[in-house]
Formats: sequence, C-alpha cells, structure tokens
Amino acid sequence: MIKRERRTFTAEFKKQMVQLYQNGKTKRAIIDEYDLTPSSLDRWIHQDETSGSFKEKDNRTAEQQELLELRKELKQLRMENDIFKASRADHGTKVNVIKRNKDKYSVSAMCSVLQISRSTHYYEAKEHQREDDVTCAIIEVFEQNRSAYGTRKIKVELHKRGFTVSRRRIGRIMKEQGLVSSYTVSQFKPQKAPCNESAQANELKREFQQTEAKKVVVSDLTYVRVKNKWHYVCIFVDLFNREIIGFSTGPNKDANLVARAFSSIQGDLRDIRLFHTDRGSEFKNQLIDETLAAFQIGRSLSMKGCPYDNAVAEATFKIIKTEFVQQMNFDSLEHLTLEFSDYVNWFNKLRIHGTLGYLSPIEYKRASLKKVV
Repeated sequence: MIKRERRTFTAEFKKQMVQLYQNGKTKRAIIDEYDLTPSSLDRWIHQDETSGSFKEKDNRTAEQQELLELRKELKQLRMENDIFKASRADHGTKVNVIKRNKDKYSVSAMCSVLQISRSTHYYEAKEHQREDDVTCAIIEVFEQNRSAYGTRKIKVELHKRGFTVSRRRIGRIMKEQGLVSSYTVSQFKPQKAPCNESAQANELKREFQQTEAKKVVVSDLTYVRVKNKWHYVCIFVDLFNREIIGFSTGPNKDANLVARAFSSIQGDLRDIRLFHTDRGSEFKNQLIDETLAAFQIGRSLSMKGCPYDNAVAEATFKIIKTEFVQQMNFDSLEHLTLEFSDYVNWFNKLRIHGTLGYLSPIEYKRASLKKVV
C-alpha cells in the first residue's frame, strides 16, 4: 500500500471546498476532483458550520481545551521538578542546566524557572562558542608547529588569526586538552671531548645582533641516535636572521662533516666575513683552515670552556633537539637527512622566532630588504 503524502491546505482553499459543497456539488465529486480524504472534507464543513474558522484552536471543545491546559501544566511541573535542584545554584550551573535540557524544554520557560534572563543565557552560549573556537585554533597552531610552541608563540599566532587571548588562558586550555610542549622534556647532555689549545681569539665577542645577511656565521654539532648508533648533525646559522643556511649529517663527528655543511651553503662563500665556533677539533684543523683561507673567511673561537660565547648556535641546537630529534625515530642516515631537510625548510620559512619580532627567518630577511629599498 502506497502511503499518501501529507498535504497542507490554506484557509482560502478549505473555504472554497465548503462553498462548492454548499452550492450543490456532492462530496464524492469534490473528493475525487481535488484528491481529498472524506474525513478532511467533513471536518472542514463541520468547522465552517460551528465556528466559521478552520484553525484547530477555534474548534476545540471545552473538554479538549481543558485537557490541553492540563497537559501544559503537567509539562511545566515536570520541567520545574527536573531543574528544581538547580534553581538555587550558582549562575554557571544554571546556564549548564539550560544547555543540557534544550532538547526537552524551551529556553524561555527554563530561564523563567531558574530566574535568569534570556539575554544572559544567549550571551553565555556565545561566549562558549568563542571558547570552542579559541580551543580549536590553539590545537591547530600547536599541531601545525610540531608540538613545539608554548603559550608565548601560540599567543602571537592566535593574534594573526584575530584572537586576543592571554597566555594564562592559553595555558589553561592547553592543560585541558593535554597539549604539552616538547620543551618540557628534560635535556640529556653527553660528555664533551677535550677542546683544542689554539691561540685563536674570540673575534665575535658575543655580538650576536648583526645587521647584514650572511656576514657572520656560527656553527656547532649535535648528536642524534639512528637505530642504536650515534650520528651527528652540523649546522651553520646566519646571525642576521637566525636562518640555518647550511647543514650536514653523518656517522662521524669530524672535519668532513663540517666541510660538507660548508658545501651546502647557497651563494658565494666569500660573502662570509667571520666564522665562529667552539674549540672542538672538528672545527680547528687543516681541512677547515684551508677552506677558510680559500674563501678569505675570518675565524673566531669561543673561550675555553665557555658555551656562552657561542650561545646562538647552542640555543638553535636546543630547539632542534626539542622540536625535531626527540619527536622522531630514525631508521637510517638517509631517513635522518631527509627529515632534517624538511625540518630546516619549516624552521627557515615558517617557524616564528621571538628574537626576530615573531617573524620567521625568511620573513625577517624580506622585511629588512623592503626597509632598505
């Protein structure tokens, strides 16, 4: 049996059907011609004769009206009983009660019982939606940036998206969502090899703020575990914009690792005026001396046992350890090289730096070039 589709009729249409009947047309003819049900036509004729209106409320009997009122009162009593315990609760609890029961009762009725204004409820709902939007944005920024950003940098990124949020609020939401920056992981420091006794002075003298690109470069190495064996990464950092302009990876901590990092630098190496490192033997040896001499690059070495003289390189490797090394497991040297190359691309082009006014190294360089022009 095919189910008849429910139809709706205007009051004017119903009146016309009644007039057809009153003018002598049979019910059977009206039903067949207009595809009506007998009960519908009979009801319209009855409504027209008794009240002259086709509205249900105008055609209820006294008993029907009383029953409707009783049902309405019963629903009101059930609602009041359901939320009675919350009627003396604090403001936040009342708002939550309304939120949980919106599918059962009207907001107006619940606001009346709980004695709070509807505007208050809708304001709270709007604020809750905004809180959800902020939470989603924080999660997105955190995940897009390798779980590395803390409250300070997330605040900057949120500001770019039009959100004004305090670091305390960001911290609270991160805690609620279980977002823990990789910087909370404790750092492991292996024993360092004895430094060389070169008489080379510290020409840099901790002047880490440079005004020209690729004029002063600092370098350092760090260790990375590949399966069950130590491998090493060497980086060259431009002090002008903290950009990693060269790097190399390898199984040995030696001069060849440094030389390969030199070779990865794009552009004319003669543009570099000063090359600063610590006193590791991999930096002060014949191979590196010949490289520096060939490209007329000045040398600078940290004081013996003083890591602060090469603070930028040390800080950069702390970032790399936290954001990259501790977040991954490497199957081979090729795997390490590929993943680190991808990280360096993100580090230079996208990762914002507090010392650069929360710009990425590439953004900072471009902004500086525009000022010069």
